[in-house]
This record gives sequence, structure tokens and C-alpha cells, in this order.
Amino acid sequence: MHDVVIVGAGPVGLALACELGLAGCSVLVLEREPGLGSPLRSAPLGRRGLSAASVEAFYRRGLLEPLLAASGVQEFFDPAPEAGAPTRPRFIGHFAGMMLDGEQVDVEALPFRLPGPAREAVLTDLEAVETVLSEQASKLGVDIRRGVTVSAVSQNGESVVARAGADVYEARWLVGCDGGRSTVRRLAGFEFVGTEPRFTGYTMQVTLADPDMLRPGFHLTPTGMYLRIPADGHIAMADFDGGAFDRSQPPTRDHLQAVLRRVSGVDVTIGEVHIASSFTDRAMQTTDYRRGRVLLAGDAAHIHSPLGGQGLNTGIGDAVNLGWKLAATVHGYAPDGLLDTYSDERHPIGAAVLDWSRAQVATMGPEPYAQAIQAVVRDLIGTRDGATYVFARLSGSWIRYDLGSEHPLVGRSAPDFRLEDGTRLGDLMEDGRGVVLDFSTDRRLHASATGWEGRIRYAAGTATNDLGSGAVLIRPDGVVAWAGDRHPDREEFEQAAGRWFGGPAPA
Repeated sequence: MHDVVIVGAGPVGLALACELGLAGCSVLVLEREPGLGSPLRSAPLGRRGLSAASVEAFYRRGLLEPLLAASGVQEFFDPAPEAGAPTRPRFIGHFAGMMLDGEQVDVEALPFRLPGPAREAVLTDLEAVETVLSEQASKLGVDIRRGVTVSAVSQNGESVVARAGADVYEARWLVGCDGGRSTVRRLAGFEFVGTEPRFTGYTMQVTLADPDMLRPGFHLTPTGMYLRIPADGHIAMADFDGGAFDRSQPPTRDHLQAVLRRVSGVDVTIGEVHIASSFTDRAMQTTDYRRGRVLLAGDAAHIHSPLGGQGLNTGIGDAVNLGWKLAATVHGYAPDGLLDTYSDERHPIGAAVLDWSRAQVATMGPEPYAQAIQAVVRDLIGTRDGATYVFARLSGSWIRYDLGSEHPLVGRSAPDFRLEDGTRLGDLMEDGRGVVLDFSTDRRLHASATGWEGRIRYAAGTATNDLGSGAVLIRPDGVVAWAGDRHPDREEFEQAAGRWFGGPAPA
């Protein structure tokens, strides 16, 4: 019997498998597709933007360089930026098809941002992400079985059983990471609620017979939206038909051409369709992310329009948040209620992302009211405050969990503190443990931290920029769990460590 069975070997399932494997859990991943690689997962249709928050997750596990190599963007990143290095974001993004101006983004206003290798978003594709994570999972001893379709899930108080035909897979826990049409979600009886779609979206790689007729770039029109990237023949478009077409039948060349002409207002001709897929802006979320010994992450727990590229990033955030908590539960040292904090923390994030997606859909609509909103939003994001606000949402820097502390660092992703010997926080997190950084001159927390040796790494020294803190405790997911002043209180630290890492090990 495995500790954890994960259903789904997409980026979310593989990221979770890596977190659990790093923590020493026995993990089995079941994937219905027979192998890696698909035209829908490679560029251009599989192209995705990883937010700075997601890039941080790769960096903290030593996977940033492999990710950059697989994505073909190594030359754009400084592996060790220092204070004073250029901070203007290169990969900006958009809101409802309206592109942000990087010159308007006030990077100094973003909360607790320090120089580090993971300050930038990465333009990648699903195949690259899955390749990097698959290789890492295999190194960690994760068993990945492809071509396995789960058809039944049952659980009792001690274990979960997944069935695939005549095969039976038993584990102490099961996590559904099997996408927006999740089989696990349905079989385990999760409640899935939300709003119905307003549009059918299409993404396709085509050859145009008359390419000069269709302008490149992102365009909102009186009848919808289209995006054209001439270099690789990629076109995406949204047709406000109430989601009527989505997957009702394969999109033919004639249908795609009719939609493209309608939303662009141009009598362009599609010569050849190489590949095409459809989607909608249906926005749904499970009411909880856990039912007994079954949990959900990624699109299995929440679906929405892909506008703004938030789905992949939200799913990776789920995996990183859940991984260490489930591992602590498996190993038996998790404090009471730790696993429940996964849903408590991530469900509000998912709900906020769904609303962010809905706001973009409402703004894009072809009716006069939406077009009036477009004009207002365009003016707002053209301002410094407006552009910075939208960029904060796209980068993930807006996320802060309510951990019961008023300290401004607590609940946020930890800045990449750099110690006097050159060691960065990211370097200290590659083994998946929590970290306490003790900036105090008398190494005040050293004796206390030894009680959690094996779960928390202790590091001390002067930081190039400690942001006024005397010490910080960082969870394995990179979130600041506690921060002390210049003379950190040992008792406060021990209470925080006990809350997140269980009782100290016996002396």
C-alpha cells in the first residue's frame, strides 16, 4: 500500500508527487494518457505563462535552471541578481485582452520584494513543465504509471482504493489532480458549484490563405476577441455564444473560419487547420478540497476561463501548499488540523481567481455595457497604480494567507533573503524542510530550533537586507509562518514551530 496515490500526471499532479517524494513518502501516480507529449501540450497551443510565484516554487526546489533550459529562455534570467539590478518586469501580461505597459508598473510598491533569481515570470509550455517535473519525480522514487484510467474510488477510515479495470490501487490518501472533468471529483462526491459560460473559446494552429488581412496581437472587437501570433500560426478567439459549441463536435475548418470572420470583422480565409481545440469560461469550484481521505488540487478543484493564465499557477500553488502538509500527516508528526489548513488557505485563493476570470469575461463582452467598462478599465490600467495592481495579481504577489498575525511578512511568500556568506533562502529550501533564519547577533534561536531538527533547517547570519526582522520561520511551501523583531522571542518561535511542525522531537 502506498502512502499517496495521485490521479493525474499533469503539472499539478507531478508537482505534488515531487513534494511528497522529497519528503520521503511512497507515491504512485496514475495517468490515463499513454505517454508524455501532445500537440495540445507543446507550443504554441500548450504555451503558458508561469507567474513569479510559480517560478519561485521551482527555484526553491533547485528546478529553476532545468525549467529555463526546457523552456528555452535561459538567456533572459540573471541567476544571482544583486541590489540595484534592473527590476522592470519583462513578461507583463494582460487584463481582458488589454496589455499592461511594463513602464507603468511600480515594482518598488510590490510587497517585500528582494533581488533573487525568481522575480520574473517564465513563458513556457505544458510539455516543458511536465518533462522537468517527471524527471524530478523519477529521481525521487515516485512510481508513474501511464495508460491507467481510474473508474472507481472508495474509502474507509484507514485507506482509499482506486480501481482501474481489474487493477486495484490502495493508499492511505488519494489526491485527484485529473483536470477540469475530474473523475475523482465525481466518484468521491465533491460538490461542484459556480457559473455557466458566456463564450466558447478556440485555440488553433492554422495557415491563413491571406495572412496580411488579419492584424497580429490581442484585439477586443464589438463581437468578441482574437489573438494572433504570426510566427507560429497560433490564433485564439472567443465567441460569445453562451458556451454552446464547446466540445459538442470537433471544430471544422469551415466552423473556425466562420467564427474568426465574425469576431475579427475580417473576411479572412483559413487555408489549413493543423490542430484546434475549444474551451469555455465556465467558472466552478468544489465547496471543499477534502472529503475524508480524498483531496483535490488544480483544475479538479476549480475551473475557469484561461484568460490571464491563472489556472496552471493556481494549481501549482495548491500542490506546494498541500504537499508538505500531507507528508507531515503521513509521517505522523502533523499537529491537529494541519491538513485542514490546505482547504482553509487555498479555497479562498481559488475563489478569488474565479472572480478575476469572471471580471475579465464581463469586461470583454460585446454588449455596449461591457464596451463602456473596457474604456474605463483601459484608462485605469494605463495609470501607475492600476498597472501595478493588475501586475500584482498576475505575478501572485497579492497572495497572503491569514495566519493570525498582524506582522506584515507573515502569511506571504518569503523574500529571497541573502546571508552574508552569499547563501540565499532558496538554496536552503531545496530539501523541502522548513527554515528558520536567525539574524540576531547572539544566535538567540539556535537551542530552540534543535528541537525540530529534521523538520526545520536552522541558518544564522547577517542578511544583506533583513527587512527589519530579527528572525523568520518559513514553512516548506515558502510562506512566512512567524517573524520576530531584532530580539526574537524564543517562546514565540517555539509556539509557531509547534503550530506548523508539531511537537519538538524528544531530546
